[in-house]
Amino acid sequence: MISILPNEIDTSVLHGYLLGAVGPRPIAFASTIDEQERPNLSPFSFFNVFSSNPPILIFSPARRVRDNSTKHTLENVLKTKEVVINIVNFDMVQQMSLTSTEYGKGTNEFIKSGLTMLPSDIVRPFRVGESPVQFECKVTKVEPLGDKGGAGNLIFSQVVKIHINSNVLDENGSIDQLKIDQVARMGGNWYSRANQGLFEVPKPLSTLGIGVDQIPENIRLSKILTGNDLGLLGNVAKIPDAQEIADFLADHPSVMTLKISADIEKIHKKAQEFIQDNEVLSAWKLLLP
Repeated sequence: MISILPNEIDTSVLHGYLLGAVGPRPIAFASTIDEQERPNLSPFSFFNVFSSNPPILIFSPARRVRDNSTKHTLENVLKTKEVVINIVNFDMVQQMSLTSTEYGKGTNEFIKSGLTMLPSDIVRPFRVGESPVQFECKVTKVEPLGDKGGAGNLIFSQVVKIHINSNVLDENGSIDQLKIDQVARMGGNWYSRANQGLFEVPKPLSTLGIGVDQIPENIRLSKILTGNDLGLLGNVAKIPDAQEIADFLADHPSVMTLKISADIEKIHKKAQEFIQDNEVLSAWKLLLP
């Protein structure tokens, strides 16, 4: 057993201990808009439900440990007092992860991740169409917990309308915990799938991933590749060039044969196998002309 006084270790180390020990943590996939009505979408795992009457959800965008800067979500909420909190399930986890990339202010993470923007009925921020449950919220209070790197900001979000995908309901109209297939955050790269257990999601690149919007349309609209597959394809710094593709095909004759066949379904299925084996660049080299 080791014993630690929080003020005697570096904040980044303390942050790692806290996130590694306290979990699984539900994910608030928060949609906001800025003062120019530009959408922003970002996930936060400092999140839970704290009251049902009134219905209050609280999430906390922490100040960045490395430079004490604040996140666009917090800045937007302070100005607009509105947010949509979307629940994350397994089918969208890779696209959700891609939105945690720190794109510049004004970048639309819906577009970068390939997720669907749905208009809300009461608040101005958009809902995530792929999310099984979406909460339109009015922000009643923002409580800063400090002014140094790592300090949280509690955003009290009162639910004013709920949208639930009927596919996750059971015969009694309740949310079926197997069907909703939620994911939660653990420490490091680890997540927990509520109905199956632990799995790993690679962190987005420190350099900016190209985003789903930069994937060629014939790949992006694939009938085989899933949203998670596209999320991983979008999390590369650059698309392989012609020489890299040629070298790869020369080293993999069976892949070359498949590519020559021009059988799109088989090509996309093989690319999906590469992605599932964490060989995302190999998938790109197969998919590109």
